[in-house]
Amino acid sequence: MRTTKYPLILVVLLLWAWSPAFAQTPVVNNQAGQVTEFEVNGLKVILKRREAAPTFAGGLFFRGGVLNQTEENAGIENLTLAAATEGGRRFSRQQLRRELSRMGGAPLAGGGSRDYGVISFASTTENFTRVWEIFTDVAVEPTFLPADVERIRQQMLSGLREAETSPDGALQTAQERVVYRGHPYSVSPSGTLRTVSGISVNDLKEYHRGLMQTSRMLLVVVGDIEPEALKTKVTASFGKLPRGEYKENELPPLDFSEPSVDISPRTIQTNYIQGAFAAPALSHPDYYAMRVATTILQQLVYEEVRVKRQLSYAPNAELDNFSANTGKIYVTAVQANEAVRVMREQIDMLRTRLTNEDFIAGMAGQFLTHYYLDQQTNAAQAAELARYELIGGGWRRSLDFLDRMRAVTPQDVQRVSEKYFTNFRFVVIGDPGSVDKKVFLGLEQDPSTKAAATGR
Repeated sequence: MRTTKYPLILVVLLLWAWSPAFAQTPVVNNQAGQVTEFEVNGLKVILKRREAAPTFAGGLFFRGGVLNQTEENAGIENLTLAAATEGGRRFSRQQLRRELSRMGGAPLAGGGSRDYGVISFASTTENFTRVWEIFTDVAVEPTFLPADVERIRQQMLSGLREAETSPDGALQTAQERVVYRGHPYSVSPSGTLRTVSGISVNDLKEYHRGLMQTSRMLLVVVGDIEPEALKTKVTASFGKLPRGEYKENELPPLDFSEPSVDISPRTIQTNYIQGAFAAPALSHPDYYAMRVATTILQQLVYEEVRVKRQLSYAPNAELDNFSANTGKIYVTAVQANEAVRVMREQIDMLRTRLTNEDFIAGMAGQFLTHYYLDQQTNAAQAAELARYELIGGGWRRSLDFLDRMRAVTPQDVQRVSEKYFTNFRFVVIGDPGSVDKKVFLGLEQDPSTKAAATGR
């Protein structure tokens, strides 16, 4: 398990920040005054101004994600946006690389995910104007030269092949196949070996033309620039694009009506195990309590599975951030049944008992630490604003994250644990003979009976 050592002064500040007096004071709402939104020809723009900041970061986001793709062209958005950053009408690949290298390797990247795609940039403040020219050139008028496309294609195919051979990659693929069956998410944003191999340069050009509608685009910028100055740049770069009539479709819920266990036999030294459960999305009121509950579960399974019983090196529990959301528990173990049995005991405890308030307060300190560390860069802040705007109920909700986390009670934790920690969809890569499905499905004993018997 990875650990991070933080500077002592930062730790002291974080401990002070979680003192009772500080806890009564909102710490992020004052950021709202730094954020401006405006529209240019149907393109929504969100600017977070950070005066005297030495850097800029931002991205042009495209709504829809895999909803815009099919089983036959899966991965086309990912390939389109990645290949676009290889060169544009004004800046060829050689010119682009030379310019970015001269500016210290300013990052420029593109790619697609389940819920949206993006072309992102970062630069120093002094180089912002030049990086903006490059960024907008490849975003609006990429050349998609065959050699550039093929280079990116081969990189993606190599990644797909590696994912198929590694146990963790096979585990994730199996989990997605089980959980996303019959759902729009069954279309992989990375594509498959077959689909990525079959996408032509003309396919990319046509797909890019479809993306260039301001009604499906979102621009987020973080840095030291006046709103009117940015509006002038956006108008010059994107003001003549067609609006289009893009309408977002609501995703159907995932099917967690009953539990399941799927085993993929493989001769390896240990079993790779992952169990998915339904989870509230970022826009749902239960999300914050579920973040706390999942983090508590992560701490419990680490303590019980690794520290006390030494059944696994890195047991884990985590919450995803998708529109149709899930959470996961994960473990690698030779003694698969014993490891899962212990993990289920921790889940049953959260579902049947109130968590100690002091324990929740300890978890809150962890959230505060990660929140400030994760939000140090302009790129992280731009990504957070975009994520909330696209799938989280609006960018303003990103500014009261800590206040919402602080409001979570022990009753909230038990309520969401009982509601969501159920009907796990397990996948296993390893030895079928080591798996007792009754243990995985929680059929050994009714949780309420077990809780009463153990006093939990």
